[in-house]
Amino acid sequence: MNVVNSLTTSIFNVVLIPFEWLGPAGALIGVSGIFGVVALIAFKKISWQEGIKLTKDKIKGHLIEIRIYQDDLVVVAVSVLKILWRNLQYLTLNFGPFIPLAIPFVLVTAQFAVRYAFDPIPVAEAGVETLAGRGTLVQIQMAEGHESKVAGLQLELPEGLRAVSPLVRVPSEGRAFQEVVGAQSGAWDLTLRLADGTTGTKRILTGDTKERVMQPEKVQSFWSAWLWPAEDTFGSDSPFARVAFTYPDRDLGWLPGGLMGILGTFVIASMLFGVIALKPLGVQI
Repeated sequence: MNVVNSLTTSIFNVVLIPFEWLGPAGALIGVSGIFGVVALIAFKKISWQEGIKLTKDKIKGHLIEIRIYQDDLVVVAVSVLKILWRNLQYLTLNFGPFIPLAIPFVLVTAQFAVRYAFDPIPVAEAGVETLAGRGTLVQIQMAEGHESKVAGLQLELPEGLRAVSPLVRVPSEGRAFQEVVGAQSGAWDLTLRLADGTTGTKRILTGDTKERVMQPEKVQSFWSAWLWPAEDTFGSDSPFARVAFTYPDRDLGWLPGGLMGILGTFVIASMLFGVIALKPLGVQI
């Protein structure tokens, strides 16, 4: 999965170059629209277009039957059953091709999320003590079978981070927590170190760093890796399963920010561009 994510990230680094002058909101809408049109073309190629059109025509024919023979309850009942059956056929013909299209949909959505959904963790004001509960909580989850190793876990903070709470370990659950704040701007590697010398890292961005690709989680799971493409996963033999914290939602102006805002914008923009292109491309849907 790391290879797929790395390839997708490289492609997006190139694709987004001509859209950068539009700003984050413009780039998000523009690339979403292009994806919607490309997905529509792909749908036309992999779906049975003649079958979709024929099924729609049959549904219309049964509706006409009901209109013409509305006084004949037997004919109406049979026509209704036929309409239900044809609708099932229609849904199958349409949603079947969407299954393979779900793969690029997830990959593209994940790229938008790590590029536009978040802002770096803010840097705390110098000389001002940050109270516990107002920082960023880092959560570590050990992999199954390695839960007890959390007792020897140490969290090594880079110079861009400062702890505002002790590291709390829960060996029975294989979990650990520590609250931190940004100390200076930059892109940093948070190091996890176990008593046996095993280490892991998690990238974390703070302040006004120029780096904009970020994700709040690093995972081990293959399926979770689809959602977080900006960093390689922990290895399958790693004792670390997940490291997570919360980035602030990015302000995209008139567009909603955060993960749900990005997902909503992507879906709406891609569908809108796709609907506009339906007739010019001659796609049955």
